[in-house]
Amino acid sequence: MPKHGKKHRKALESVDPTRRYSVAEAVEIIKKVAYAKFDESLNIDIRLGVDSRHADQQVRGTVVLPHGTGKVIRVAVFAEGDQLEEAKAAGAEVAGGADLVTRIKDENFLDFDVAIATPAMMREVGKIGKMLGPRGLMPNPKAGTVTMKVADAVKEAKAGKVEFRLDRTANIHNALGRVSFDAGQLVENAEAFLEAVKKAKPSASKGTYFRSVSLSSTMGPGLRIEYGGGTL
Repeated sequence: MPKHGKKHRKALESVDPTRRYSVAEAVEIIKKVAYAKFDESLNIDIRLGVDSRHADQQVRGTVVLPHGTGKVIRVAVFAEGDQLEEAKAAGAEVAGGADLVTRIKDENFLDFDVAIATPAMMREVGKIGKMLGPRGLMPNPKAGTVTMKVADAVKEAKAGKVEFRLDRTANIHNALGRVSFDAGQLVENAEAFLEAVKKAKPSASKGTYFRSVSLSSTMGPGLRIEYGGGTL
């Protein structure tokens, strides 16, 4: 079993494993004990009381984090005509129609973080679904990335819109910003994210919805959270 390094063990001394912290308390501790030489992410891990094997208990949604993720988001848009020009004007780094599909297929071009498409383009985009899907880049109506309002979608993606979805073990994992953010900004991002997950609760879910919530930096220890928006 791998052993933690000296810096990680030092960070653990500031965490009470038997306690549940408020979001604000956890953020302050995480910022204080972060030790990596790079700007770590603030990560959230949520375990939900749903059965991920059932289609009617899936949890998926999007939220625009008030202060973004701290990451420069490169957006690709599949569109034609006026919508193509609107996407470019809104700041899309990559935009095209069938020509973009061909470029991705022939050149394995995947230098973008979010893909947005108009409904009319989805037949073409489907041809490269096996390339986009495994990388989480396939446009999806539920995530707001298949839309006629491509300019709005581009702006939201760049402003800090993130998608969350349940994994096979009924957990959700996402990054909420950088440890270098102000504490207040990280707290607001975390609270916005938790509220979005709360609103995404499926009607078929019974009993305790939020089973556990924890926050951590990329390299640091996790702190369990007492979340007032749902039962833990």
